[in-house]
Amino acid sequence: MVGLLNVGSLVLGIIAWILPVVSLMRTTKHWAAISIMSLSACAISLILQIYYNYHLVQIEDWTALMDTMWGVVVAATVLLIGTLLLNTISLIVYRRNIY
Repeated sequence: MVGLLNVGSLVLGIIAWILPVVSLMRTTKHWAAISIMSLSACAISLILQIYYNYHLVQIEDWTALMDTMWGVVVAATVLLIGTLLLNTISLIVYRRNIY
C-alpha cells in the first residue's frame, strides 16, 4: 500500500505537466481552472513524496532514505519548476489573447 505513494506521485506529476500543455494546444475559456488543477496536482504529488519519506523514517529505513533523497530532491525540483514554467507560459499566452 505504501508503494502506491510513489506511483500516485508519479501519475499526479505527469498530470501536472499534461494539463497546461493541453490547455495551450486548445483554446478554452477555462484556462485558469486548468492551471489551478495543474498546480494542485503538483502539490499533491510533492506531499505524497513527503508521506513516503515519513514512512521510511517511521520504519527507520535510513539506508533507503540516504539512497533516495538526492533523487527525490532533484525530481521534486524539476517537477515544481516545470509546472510553474508551463503554467506561466499558459498565463502569458491567454493574457495576450484576452487583450
